[in-house]
Amino acid sequence: MTGALEGLTVVALEQAVAAPLATARLADAGARVIKLERPEGDFARGYDDYVLGQSSYFVWNNRGKQSCTVDLKDPADLRLLLTMLETADVFVQNLAPGATSRLGIGSAGLRKRFPKLIVCDIGGYAEGTPDHDRKAYDLLVQAESGLASVTGTEASGPSRVGISICDIATGQAAYAAILEALFKRERTGQGSHLQVSLFDTVAEFMNVPYLAQRYGGRTPRRPGLAHPSIAPYGVFRTRDGEILISIQNEREWKVFCGEVLRDPSLASDPRYIRNTERVKNRTNLDLRVQETFGGASSDDICALLDRTRIAYGRLSTVEDLISHRSAAFSEVETPQGTVELVAPPNIVDGRRPALRPVPSLGQHDAAIRAEFGERQKTMQTEQAP
Repeated sequence: MTGALEGLTVVALEQAVAAPLATARLADAGARVIKLERPEGDFARGYDDYVLGQSSYFVWNNRGKQSCTVDLKDPADLRLLLTMLETADVFVQNLAPGATSRLGIGSAGLRKRFPKLIVCDIGGYAEGTPDHDRKAYDLLVQAESGLASVTGTEASGPSRVGISICDIATGQAAYAAILEALFKRERTGQGSHLQVSLFDTVAEFMNVPYLAQRYGGRTPRRPGLAHPSIAPYGVFRTRDGEILISIQNEREWKVFCGEVLRDPSLASDPRYIRNTERVKNRTNLDLRVQETFGGASSDDICALLDRTRIAYGRLSTVEDLISHRSAAFSEVETPQGTVELVAPPNIVDGRRPALRPVPSLGQHDAAIRAEFGERQKTMQTEQAP
């Protein structure tokens, strides 16, 4: 199956997670992604060694790419990069703030030199803000954006989301922005300068607690495995496990009271008649739900919830995910052998994308230098008087 981005070339001066995830999505869609790495490699290669001695972060986010090592302080390698950009469609970079400008490959200059090129800068904070020059990593932005303040429990205090959510969300935002820019170029023939930051991405995700605080005067609490503004919505113990349920509307609430709790009168109880009242009286309501769940097995409760079409989820571990009946997995070749990843979520015409191999450091040095070195010679010949 031909990918939607087949024939496009992406040059990526990238490291860590956010930019590599964006370009991995482009590679999955068929684009050629040339990953430029410093001689010692993307530092994400050393984050861990869980995957046959390789980094889990790197294997996940760098499939389908070509790896070429460069030292951009070397004029020859800088010329090599510029030669690549002569025919590239997209340039993605997430170096430290100001690094590309110091190298003479800042976005403004590249856009003037290559009008059709889409340039995507990924950073910690947006240009023009007081914090633009700061280093910014995922956990730091979780704290700075207020995300950590609404994560965890009141007893435990602020907590980290268990994955690199700021990096991942920013990579996805960059991917979407690049696709929009490619669509715009199809219509106008012009490239774009895109800027995406970790802080902006996650701060925008914080709009519900932001609006509650700014206009409602309510400081969001850390609800743990509960929803701050919907009830009942949270975790309840059964005889042999834990199940989360979610009631989203009044129709579901009536069904839940009559068929699950076996107490239809609760639906019209003034304490629980609307969601806002149920949230105010959450403690008593949760105790009532727990009475029903605590005496039954997880399988019996799930069967009842399935029958009544009440939304629920089992509280699973990562080990449970490995054998989850709805989880999809894809194989990918790595320098140390074949490994299995959780598959990308997009299904196009009934199929998930096939994952191309993960490169070793500098695996494509010779081929890429030969290809673009020859192009340099051709360009110089054409420009000669």
